[in-house]
Amino acid sequence: MYCRMYPVLFFLFQLGLVRALYFHIGETEKRCFIEEIPDETMVIGNYRTQLWDKQTEAFLPSTPGLGMFVEVKDPDGKVILSRQYGSEGRFTFTSHTPGEHQICLHSNSTKMALFAGGKLRVHLDIQVGEHANNYPEIAAKDKLTELQLRVRQLLDQVEQIQKEQNYQRYREERFRMTSESTNQRVLWWSITQTIILILTGIWQMKHLKSFFEAKKLV
Repeated sequence: MYCRMYPVLFFLFQLGLVRALYFHIGETEKRCFIEEIPDETMVIGNYRTQLWDKQTEAFLPSTPGLGMFVEVKDPDGKVILSRQYGSEGRFTFTSHTPGEHQICLHSNSTKMALFAGGKLRVHLDIQVGEHANNYPEIAAKDKLTELQLRVRQLLDQVEQIQKEQNYQRYREERFRMTSESTNQRVLWWSITQTIILILTGIWQMKHLKSFFEAKKLV
């Protein structure tokens, strides 16, 4: 029983991980991140920026007037979100195609003159699936008890697990199709090489026969 439950618990633990990070960008630099997302899954990204102050040699707590441009592309390269935000904010989108989604951020060029050290720190927190839900707000809106809220969370987790499993099956199917296509190409290439070798041998034999007949050796 323990051996069967352990992968499920590990999978739930993986779903509970927080995708939070920070990075530095320059004046014309763009940073992109790849997020594997199942279909029909909501994604929320929260960010805030800190400007480097050369005089104090530290990052300022806030950067008023500085804007960030966010662009999101689906696995087919279609832009599903392209918008300008402030120095801190939240962007939201829902995936309609399973696969790798590209999330890119860069600062607006009109405010980059504020840079003294040419460096901006961006704190980014990406929440996928049920982690994007604000359960205290849902409980207050729907007047749910603590038990009802917990049941709601468990149902959302089960739904997210099902989406993840469907996505893994989708990936396995694509991998199988790619493998079959590769094997078929290798087979046809081998057949083509064999045919070329046979034709080359026949041509060489005819050429040698003509050479010997011209020299009256046969």
